[in-house]
Amino acid sequence: MENVSDTMEENSSQSLDTSTESLKSEETASFKGDNDVRDKLVRQLHKCNGNTWSEFENIGNPGFNPEFNKPQSQPSKTVLHVCQSLKNLIQRDASESFSSSILPYEPSIPSDQWLLGGQLGSRNAILVFKSSALANPTTRSNQDKPGHKLHVTYKVLQAETKLLSKLLDCHGITEVPPNSSDFNLLWTGSHPKPGTLRTLAPHQRVNHFPRSYELTRKDRLYKNIERMQHLKGLKHFDFIPQTFVMPTEFKELCSTHHRVKGPWIVKPVASSRGRGIFIVESPNQVPLEEPVVVAKYISNPLLVAGHKCDLRLYVVVTSFDPLIIYIYEEGLVRFATVKYDSSHKQLWNPCMHLCNYSINKYHSDYVKSDDPSAENVGHKWTLSALLRHLKSEGKDTTLLMSQIEDMVIKAVLSSANSIICAWKMFVPHPNNCFELYGFDILIDSNLKPWLLEVNLSPSLNCDSPLDVRLKSAMLADLLTLVGVPAVDPILRPTSTVNLTKGNLGLKMKLSNCRRVHSADGLSNVSLSKKQSSTVSTRRISSASLQPTPEESRIVKNAQAQFDRRGGFVRIFPAVDSWTRYAQYLDPVTGIPISGIVSSSYNVTNAHNFNMSLYSHLFPDMPARVNRSNEKQQARAKFSSLDRKRESSFDNNTFPPRMNGRQDRYERALSRGHKQALVLCKITKESQSIELRKKIIDMLKCGKKITQCEARKTFSQYLVCVLKKIVSAPDQDDHVEIVLKFLQKASNYLRTPYSVKAPSTKLETKDRAAIVAKQLNDFLYLYNRETDMFVDKSEKPSQIPKDLYQEFLEHARECDLEEVLIYQTTHVVPNYNASPGFQGVLKCMPNVSKQYGIKPPYKQNKLAKVKIAGSS
Repeated sequence: MENVSDTMEENSSQSLDTSTESLKSEETASFKGDNDVRDKLVRQLHKCNGNTWSEFENIGNPGFNPEFNKPQSQPSKTVLHVCQSLKNLIQRDASESFSSSILPYEPSIPSDQWLLGGQLGSRNAILVFKSSALANPTTRSNQDKPGHKLHVTYKVLQAETKLLSKLLDCHGITEVPPNSSDFNLLWTGSHPKPGTLRTLAPHQRVNHFPRSYELTRKDRLYKNIERMQHLKGLKHFDFIPQTFVMPTEFKELCSTHHRVKGPWIVKPVASSRGRGIFIVESPNQVPLEEPVVVAKYISNPLLVAGHKCDLRLYVVVTSFDPLIIYIYEEGLVRFATVKYDSSHKQLWNPCMHLCNYSINKYHSDYVKSDDPSAENVGHKWTLSALLRHLKSEGKDTTLLMSQIEDMVIKAVLSSANSIICAWKMFVPHPNNCFELYGFDILIDSNLKPWLLEVNLSPSLNCDSPLDVRLKSAMLADLLTLVGVPAVDPILRPTSTVNLTKGNLGLKMKLSNCRRVHSADGLSNVSLSKKQSSTVSTRRISSASLQPTPEESRIVKNAQAQFDRRGGFVRIFPAVDSWTRYAQYLDPVTGIPISGIVSSSYNVTNAHNFNMSLYSHLFPDMPARVNRSNEKQQARAKFSSLDRKRESSFDNNTFPPRMNGRQDRYERALSRGHKQALVLCKITKESQSIELRKKIIDMLKCGKKITQCEARKTFSQYLVCVLKKIVSAPDQDDHVEIVLKFLQKASNYLRTPYSVKAPSTKLETKDRAAIVAKQLNDFLYLYNRETDMFVDKSEKPSQIPKDLYQEFLEHARECDLEEVLIYQTTHVVPNYNASPGFQGVLKCMPNVSKQYGIKPPYKQNKLAKVKIAGSS
């Protein structure tokens, strides 16, 4: 028996040696050859010893101890060699499988490549942006970038862009003054004026389309979707809660409330950051003196560990005609701080019912993670972390993301009509505009998504390491996606010279003018069925003809965008777009219908760019919706996430083993900057004391500070008060003092702002969080008005600006207190008996008029206080 065993082992060893030689000779073989070698090695190992592979796998593992895990018999060198060969083969196969499932989605750009489409100086070259540039930037590294060599510039208007500015600076791009016209990128927090849009050159980019408020104003968004509900059926647009616009629809709200009881959520039509939002149980509690929307409150939200949550997704539209929509693969999940109570006994608690970060961050129970790699820690998660959590509970996350994609597309379609009109009217070049939207989505307990609102300029503030990581990666991919041309804004080609107003007006009249109107309550007009059928047939048959130069440009631009999409996922057009959404497009022009009268120009050479682009991207898919075909109707119900993409980009280029877009939404975030943007400055106490003494001595000698400096001092002091409330929420007397101050000081703002006292039924820490949120809102409006001040040339009677700016940078709370009290009372306070912020806020009414610090309007009878630095 021993001889037989030895013989079998010898034969096995010979066979293994043969397999090993076979493996070495077939390292460059096809995938099928690798399978043959793998199968042969596995069979030989199985014959030899079943424990050899498991023992081999344990070697090198942290928990493996050879003293306690000794094999029964020592494997031969040949067996170990074959195990190593088989492991290498499996690792190579896994690497190929990973690259085939991941790399096709994100075309790899070399780490040292900062241009695409051509060399430096090429007219087709565009800049490449990477979040990795934020890591350890130096002056030398920034100057080596193409942006610096070409003097590429950007301009910021009315926007908080610390992250954007830092990212652009690290790519060698310089900021120019607001009045400069020599820029490559304009980033603004509000809608650009028509005059600004008309003068854009081909190389310039701006982050807004005209009339985007049709999608971002809450009243316009609902009215546009409501019109599509009437036109195409409620079941196709049943993703937004029933909403009423006040005060015009108050009667409709009351009649609906009698049928379906509340609660209702009240929101200002054009606000953000959770400002002015509250919940009511009866229409009698709804204010009618200002425009607000009242929406049905979703009372069965999805709960994670008992907490309500909502989603912030980043959606990019690079073109409206043809319509091209991308959604970023990663988003944010925001949790309410207080656990949800389904009994509705605490409707007055916004920290339970509202998930806005701007509200919950002031709560003492809010948990903020300091680890940028922790995606499911604290009250802010990533989208992928939530999807993986839901998937572990057996939820259908594929269906959820399919519904979210469908919601985003239909929301854009419902508002696109009027945006296209303004785009064609005011924007001279097709690639000038792009739009980054922030979609806020609530998921209910049935895993149905609801659209809450769409934000025009989603916040890019980075209050946590996770924010920095996600938003830096998203912003870098966004700038690369939209394609900022690598062009010197001053030495640009002659062909990019702006059109004159006369030529531009003529161009707008003679070009593809398809006038559409805003959703303003006009009746519906549609083509006859016979005419629609004839036109649709003509368009479909013409798709196979030679494309026009404009169509070729559109297809080429769409392909180039797709190739540099980074972490963005294109959801429209997709392989099933025409089957699912053609019914919402005009059969002649291809633009989204709106159900209103549109007195179009009689243009004989109109093009259906949506159909043309779809036909070129998906040539194997029929660009026709046959509603009599039940099979196509059934197929339209399925999501593109459930089918493999059959586009010329996806299947024709990449292996058919891809898992679909769902994998991208669920995989962990792998990129992004992982460090704080600004390091905390360490201020020496002696330095702050010395600066304070200098300022006080100058004030004693008759020196003055400007109105802008006074307002900045007071604003910085209120920030210290805000931090004190958040850190010590149990001090109820502090909260009451701040609340009384806000109720009086809000009367002096130019922007109407009302302060609502939180319910006395709330706990102290909940009241403190609400008051802190209102103080932060006051600071936001107060600082925005401060930015309107323009200090004239420095006068000899004023404190030097550089010195006072240095004082503000290093000032502590006590330093600000002393300057503010002396400014208002001309008495230096006793440091041993500092009045604290209560005393400072109480002495604010005694502001001296010699500084020109007065309230802008006539005071109310109930508010006779003057705050320091009020304009």
